[in-house]
Amino acid sequence: MKLEGSCHCGSVTFTVQSEHPYPFNLCYCSICRKTAGSGGYAINLGGDYETLEVDGKEHISVYQALMTDPETGEKQESSGQRHFCKHCGSALWLWDPTWPELVHPLASAIDTALPKPPERTHMMLASKAPWVEVCNGPKDKLFEGYPDESLAQWHQRLGVGDAPKI
Repeated sequence: MKLEGSCHCGSVTFTVQSEHPYPFNLCYCSICRKTAGSGGYAINLGGDYETLEVDGKEHISVYQALMTDPETGEKQESSGQRHFCKHCGSALWLWDPTWPELVHPLASAIDTALPKPPERTHMMLASKAPWVEVCNGPKDKLFEGYPDESLAQWHQRLGVGDAPKI
């Protein structure tokens, strides 16, 4: 599915091909919540990085979050690169060189009508802000940390999107 996205002020527009277009994965981690979350979480999609086309690259800034090493307690820069519009602050996508073939556009930046997921995954609930109420449905899955399936596996299990068979 071809996704079209933009920032709020219109300085940045982009397109990307996605085999995983269902906005099902709600992340409550402090990084997502503070950089892109309006309801206390952010929703990212999966896309093919090679198909990402961007107009307005000069208007993009990149943020790499500081992470605390669980063993040493030292702060270190995350490899994940969060792209946003430097004018209006809209979060656009995450790219990480650890998985160079993937890009994760934020559902909030997508202008294409997205399909409604039949269930959702709530992840990183251990990082949830105390004011956030988790509004989960009867089929939703909840995880204190990372979920037990990937974006691709979720789409394949439910037979939705253009997920390749794994």
